[in-house]
Amino acid sequence: MSPADPPRPPAPQGVAQSRADAPALLTVRGLQKSFGTTRVLESIDLTVNRGTVLALIGPSGSGKTTILRCLNGLDLADGGTIDVAGYATLTFDPAPGKKQLTTLRDRSAMVFQHYNLFPHKTVLENVIEGPVIVQKRNRAEVTAEALALLDRVGLTEKKDSYPFELSGGQQQRVGIVRALALRPQLLLFDEPTSALDPELVGDVLRLIKELATEGWTMVIVTHELEFAREVASEIAFVDGGTIVEHGAPKDLLRNPREERTRQFLHRLLFPF
Repeated sequence: MSPADPPRPPAPQGVAQSRADAPALLTVRGLQKSFGTTRVLESIDLTVNRGTVLALIGPSGSGKTTILRCLNGLDLADGGTIDVAGYATLTFDPAPGKKQLTTLRDRSAMVFQHYNLFPHKTVLENVIEGPVIVQKRNRAEVTAEALALLDRVGLTEKKDSYPFELSGGQQQRVGIVRALALRPQLLLFDEPTSALDPELVGDVLRLIKELATEGWTMVIVTHELEFAREVASEIAFVDGGTIVEHGAPKDLLRNPREERTRQFLHRLLFPF
């Protein structure tokens, strides 16, 4: 985006700080989750500083999406704690109350793999729904911010369109705008390009890279290793419900310490 672009909604707190000395925005300790008798998360420990982009990589079924859903309160963990900048500290044994979950959700926003837009609402209505209905913010103020965000991603002319009238890439950009309109401190992305045709992936990845450059704190589940290398501050390899290895992209992707990480990367880079 050029400097002449319209004003953007306020940047997330902590953007001005360098990543090296930024305090933790997200702290996760001992997170556990089972579905029935199947243990999905064994014991997840994570610390994500303000302005950091953490990419979660790993095989299908390893628990990556479940981690994200627990961070947003969409799935309730069975044990452990999640703390978001001291504003929301949730302990999951016993389960947190509705007020605690609402506080957690107010600090984060999720961008889904399959867009999850309301099919009966226009693009603009999808974007302003959360800030107006859930956050009780002024409709005129929210609408002005929403229009500025839609202009930023080149979708102003689609504001009165319905999701079925948009391409997959356009729907995903609306999903990102919808998340930004909530003014979250933490952005969560679940495989944001996996449902897109290959020619539509680039626009979405460029937008996420822009947000990273601006200092948004993000946790991204992705299978795009080159994208993770370019945009992430840190990468965590998840397998079997545990974080096998966690480090800087240049270290983890080029010279992983763990044999399981090496096997996964080799299979992904050389599938045949």
